[in-house]
Amino acid sequence: MLPSLESRPVPVSEHPTQHYLNNTQAAAYLNLSPRTLEKQRVIGGGPWFRKFGRRVVYALADLDAWADERRCGSTSDLPYDRALGR
Repeated sequence: MLPSLESRPVPVSEHPTQHYLNNTQAAAYLNLSPRTLEKQRVIGGGPWFRKFGRRVVYALADLDAWADERRCGSTSDLPYDRALGR
């Protein structure tokens, strides 16, 4: 008798991969200065990040979500003011 699929352990290779970028890579991905992301970690308003010991990393999905929140159709859009910090 074969074990059911629900009870078998899932090999690591079958888990979806989470891609992480360091501060410099994340800044390049967003076309920002690395210092901008550093400041936003302190004052808030930046993308979600993770700390692994002393390392700071950003998930690609979080960077994309943060960028999507700042999508504007014109300068009179409310997200435009929010992106400027108003």
